[in-house]
Amino acid sequence: MTDKRKYSSKVVDGIEKAPARAMLRAVGFTDADFTKPQIGVASTWSMVTPCNMHINTLAEQACQGVDEAGGKGVIFNTITISDGISNGTEGMKYSLVSREIIADSIEAVAGCEGFDGLITIGGCDKNMPGCLIGMARLNRPGIFVYGGTIQPGANRTDIISVFEAVGQHARGDLSPIAVKQIEETAIPGPGSCGGMYTANTMASAIEALGMSLPGSSAQEAVSSSKANDCLHAGEALLTLLERDIKPSDIMTREAFENAITVVIALGGSTNAVLHLLAMAHAIGVDLTLDDFTRIGKRVPVLADLRPSGKYMMSELISIGGIQPLMKMLLDQGLLHKDCLTVTGKTLSENLANVPPFPDDQTIVRSFDNPIKADSHLMVLKGNLAPEGSVAKITGKEGLTFTGTAKVFHSEEQALEAILSGSIVKGDVIVIRYEGPRGGPGMREMLSPTSAVMGKGLGDDVALITDGRFSGGSHGFVVGHITPEAIDGGPIAIIEDGDQITINAENSEITLHLSNEEIDSRLKQWQAPTARYSRGLLAKYAKTVSSASEGAVTDKYL
Repeated sequence: MTDKRKYSSKVVDGIEKAPARAMLRAVGFTDADFTKPQIGVASTWSMVTPCNMHINTLAEQACQGVDEAGGKGVIFNTITISDGISNGTEGMKYSLVSREIIADSIEAVAGCEGFDGLITIGGCDKNMPGCLIGMARLNRPGIFVYGGTIQPGANRTDIISVFEAVGQHARGDLSPIAVKQIEETAIPGPGSCGGMYTANTMASAIEALGMSLPGSSAQEAVSSSKANDCLHAGEALLTLLERDIKPSDIMTREAFENAITVVIALGGSTNAVLHLLAMAHAIGVDLTLDDFTRIGKRVPVLADLRPSGKYMMSELISIGGIQPLMKMLLDQGLLHKDCLTVTGKTLSENLANVPPFPDDQTIVRSFDNPIKADSHLMVLKGNLAPEGSVAKITGKEGLTFTGTAKVFHSEEQALEAILSGSIVKGDVIVIRYEGPRGGPGMREMLSPTSAVMGKGLGDDVALITDGRFSGGSHGFVVGHITPEAIDGGPIAIIEDGDQITINAENSEITLHLSNEEIDSRLKQWQAPTARYSRGLLAKYAKTVSSASEGAVTDKYL
């Protein structure tokens, strides 16, 4: 039998550990508890966002599950921020940074306290990969629990409906009263944003990776199924301890390929590329942008989900969630069946008795009628992005776009131009100095992309950036352009009027200038002064790696 108290015994056993035991008695430990494995339950509860406002209740339920299975659960907190609130402001620069803070804090608390295993509970974009990165670094038995998706707002609205309402108002299609009505009813309660945006994308990816219990990614935040998910996580964690199954046994290269496959089939967020690269780095798996291209050639987009499609996550839940989709992919030979999961069973064992989708459903298509025959997540390279960029192209936008550059040095400048009517058909909006180092923080361009859609320009303009996009962004958009502008990448020397072509058919993004002209401009280019000289953002800018490497902060240590 594996020693379930591999770490906690060093903290509480023996006469010399009496001070530690005294401290723990004050927080509720009894003599019996000192003989049990200690399980840290990381709660990302916060009242700054509806995505996480309910998570302390889930943490308590997970802790109950641990205790009933014979362990001792200990709840601790880490932070979360809200992209939906901070988008379009300077505060959004802290969003991606928070992923590292969350990972660091989970590693710090669990490493210090001697927890034998971990249950982490996340409900918003950055705290989910942050939880996985922290667990990967520690490599102790662990399970991730998704906080769950929000219920739809009035008239099937969600947070993206509100962002796009701003653009519709600027176009003259919505009155201020109509905007306020959408604002008041789109977010009815707890849970993560309701489409296949970044939160639901990452929850699905983590389940496909094997680090969540089956079904965890497809449950509403306020539901009996989510409460049971938390209780069962406690029991499953004790089984992992018994068998000494660690994240490194689950988070293998093949498991990451499964996660990529499921993200593509769901039409998931471009942020999955950034986060899966970072999670793979944390566990020591060599994952690159080229892997997304390779897998994308053979995996179709099957789910008709927002933002590019019709349906919400709650509607996918009503027909069975992602488990029937994974069974379809497995039967088609597109998933690695022998990957170990947190159930202690393989992926194929978990899926063996999963029933198919109902015959009359229209949310997930068959393989002979896909939304797109290959991936919507396109890695584009070329003289504008020598190290790569990431586009989300479903085919509904078309597969190629050539237009005239209009260049902006910040998200705010671009948004003002869009709302004022300065952007017209045929423009390629270029937003630079928004990368991981240049921002710093790699803000999401949700406000500009939503304004483009709201203004009715979604089919007529493109937008490229060294920043990134919200999972709610759609249209002809290309982000993660590397090298980023602050590092002297070609995006830094684009001028108004330059011609740019985005070609998803041959995976290229081209600045129509000669090599000599590009070299000449780069020789004259000077990097702008760093926007922050001290504090968290300055530290981040000094340590963060390229977006093409996951924007991690321990790559070059």
